[in-house]
Amino acid sequence: MNINTFRAFQSRNYRLFFAGQSISLMGTWMQRTAVYWVVYMQTHSAFMLGLSVFATQFPSFVFSLVGGIVADRYDRYKVLLLTQILSMMQAIILTLVVAFTHYSVTEILLLSTFLGVINAFDLPARQSLVYLLVAKNEDLGNAIALNSSMVNLARLVGPALSGLVLESLGASLCFMLNALSFMAVIASLSMMKLPSYAPRPTEQKLLGDLQEGLRYVRTSPYLFKLILLLALISFCVLPYATLLPIVAKEVLNGNALTYGYLISCVGIGALFGAARLASLSSILYHQKILYLATLLLGGSIVALSFCTVDLPAFAFAALSGLGMMLHTTIVNTLLQTLSDVRMRGRVMSYYAMALFGMQPIGALLIGTISHRIGVEHTLLLQGLLALCLAFAFRSFLWKNVPEQDADAKTL
Repeated sequence: MNINTFRAFQSRNYRLFFAGQSISLMGTWMQRTAVYWVVYMQTHSAFMLGLSVFATQFPSFVFSLVGGIVADRYDRYKVLLLTQILSMMQAIILTLVVAFTHYSVTEILLLSTFLGVINAFDLPARQSLVYLLVAKNEDLGNAIALNSSMVNLARLVGPALSGLVLESLGASLCFMLNALSFMAVIASLSMMKLPSYAPRPTEQKLLGDLQEGLRYVRTSPYLFKLILLLALISFCVLPYATLLPIVAKEVLNGNALTYGYLISCVGIGALFGAARLASLSSILYHQKILYLATLLLGGSIVALSFCTVDLPAFAFAALSGLGMMLHTTIVNTLLQTLSDVRMRGRVMSYYAMALFGMQPIGALLIGTISHRIGVEHTLLLQGLLALCLAFAFRSFLWKNVPEQDADAKTL
């Protein structure tokens, strides 16, 4: 780690964004951990765990293309501010339902679906806003990597706190703390000083924007292959996290605290990888790192499938987090850096579809498979599929980013 690791912090707007989002995301991970634990403890069903992931993330698949168009057509800052306010309202309602009603899993799934719709508009706006927050164009890649550090720091701290709170005070407090955490990001957004928004003139209707975005991605083989790889990994492999409550409870014979530690170990590995990426000054070798990250992700999940005691499971969970973070962040960085600024919102909506849209479909399938063959065999299958995808894309990945693209097209 060196001074280049934090160069995006030279921009005041980015410092505010990072601080507010860091607090908010810790609350988000507390809520997510608590939701999955509550669903599993009420149902003891791997399928219902998959369904809870589906309810939260599938709306991103359905609405993210529209979210990308909204991010390209309208003021991304105002879109992000609105989605944060709506997310806070969802957390408040969830707190009240769990604390004061005889709730069932149905209410949790409905509120999770509402949050998924919000996220479909939030992610394209948030991701494509980052380039406005850094003073220097060359700091964009560093800012994206620092964003991943922020997400994974939250993944480290949030689940551990959630495990402690779940065991001692209950799920409703996790949801209330998440609601309060949104005040930090709303405050940070209100303190930013951004250039006046200039609406992009357009004569196209919504369908025309959709077709233009699809045509751009389809006619850009480099971007298309990145999105395809991410979609396959998200469908086949990343839903392994859905099975971690079962690993904690049934394989490791633990409790909510064990589950929180397991998720936090994923965050430790992811945080380490994000910090390493942030220190890189060029994206030239990102494709090779992406290939190695895919191998690491698959190999660590295979190893996790054989673990029956805490410490080895925590170690391989950390390695899986490292591989997962490197994979998703490098794809994010390459897509944002190498796509046309006019199309960036729509390109990031395809990223959202691939990452958050395919995972819930895969989670349903993984939950069903796990119910039939057991969690250990399901994890083994997922790890092997990741290794197969790494070898299938090796000819594309095992080369440097073309030098003419590594510095061009940034903004």
